[in-house]
Amino acid sequence: MKRSEECTAELVAAAWMWSDMLSFVEFPAKVELLSTGELRMPFSDAVKYCILGISILLLLVALAILIWQIFRCFSDTHTSYPHQDTVNTDLLYSEEKPSGAENYGSPPSTKVEDVRSEARRLTRCLSQASFPSESNYAESNMREHQTINRVHGSLRFSVYYDQLQAFLVVTVLQVEGLVGSSQTSGLQPFVKIRLMCAGSEGTELEHQEGQATPSVLWTVLQEWRTRIVKGSCNPLYGDQFSCILQDKDMINRITLRMEVRDFDKFSRHTVLGEVRVPLGKLNISFPLELQEDLQIPQKDLVGEVLLTLKYLPTSQRLEVGLLKVRTAIAEPSSDAVMYARISIQCNQSKLRYQKTSAVPRCPMTVFNEVLMFSLPDVPLEQCKILVSVYEMQSTGRSNKCLLGQLSVGKDRSSEDEHWTSMVRSVRQPVAKWHGLLL
Repeated sequence: MKRSEECTAELVAAAWMWSDMLSFVEFPAKVELLSTGELRMPFSDAVKYCILGISILLLLVALAILIWQIFRCFSDTHTSYPHQDTVNTDLLYSEEKPSGAENYGSPPSTKVEDVRSEARRLTRCLSQASFPSESNYAESNMREHQTINRVHGSLRFSVYYDQLQAFLVVTVLQVEGLVGSSQTSGLQPFVKIRLMCAGSEGTELEHQEGQATPSVLWTVLQEWRTRIVKGSCNPLYGDQFSCILQDKDMINRITLRMEVRDFDKFSRHTVLGEVRVPLGKLNISFPLELQEDLQIPQKDLVGEVLLTLKYLPTSQRLEVGLLKVRTAIAEPSSDAVMYARISIQCNQSKLRYQKTSAVPRCPMTVFNEVLMFSLPDVPLEQCKILVSVYEMQSTGRSNKCLLGQLSVGKDRSSEDEHWTSMVRSVRQPVAKWHGLLL
């Protein structure tokens, strides 16, 4: 009995379930409720219209860029065709075109050979025009040397010596007729003045002008410099300089050396010309105004340097020894020290320089220092040794003064005897005196 009641209850529950499913299928929910309930976007109409406008604007911009790129591509293609045809007609079809139709089907190797031969011919022409041979190099170098040594202009100045007060006054008035270089925008001339006093005779220097004659050692008593006048070929100065000369007989041994230079901010001043006036040949007991033409700049012997050179080919090194420096001193000073700066120039490029230690200056200054340089992988004939000797005060290092310079090496026109001896005696130091020029 109980079993039948349970079956009846299960049947009733199943019937109710089927009735519910049938009612759900026959009577679905309204579409309006679904659409308005969950699928509605939470934005206002203004925001929707703004998003739509931005998307349309971006689409128009993309289309405009695409059209512009297509137009540019077609325009470049059309403009490149005529240039290509011109090049082909100039190079490949330089000879006369055959009239027969059968000749157009010939292989293009003949045209390529014509182009190569024409290129080789043009290369030979360009090489002969641009790079002169060894025979023509001396002539071109001589013409360049003459161009550099062409001097223009004159210097007007005045000199006066007061015998009562032993006072020498030099006044630079004006420089006239300078010619500016085409490589620079404008001249910036100034005048450098040196009082050079002739001292004792030096040793025989064979490399100086190819003659073994004794040279006079000069001493720089005073050194002045005028102001810089920018952008003028006829600068006016009016700068006055003075010094005291207690010894009246010294006037006969003093030469006034005035150099007109073009200023350079890297201290590579170009010497435009110079004027040398021996004061002993002038009557300067009263103010004397002179105007002299500028002459070709020349160097003066201001000292001698004893160098040793040794070349080590295996390690590609060069040893430069600075032993002694002989100079003439006008007024001995306990604070004056001297040092040298040595650099190697290979293939027209300077290597890193080295400096010696500072030694108190005396008439014969002894250094006894050896500096070692590692040479690059270039021929030894393209190297040159540059030695610069400076003087400064032991209290400060900013007021250095150049005493003189010298160079040892092989040029196209001449070869230094010391350099030749170094090359011949490899791995052996060779010593020789050299003139210190200023």
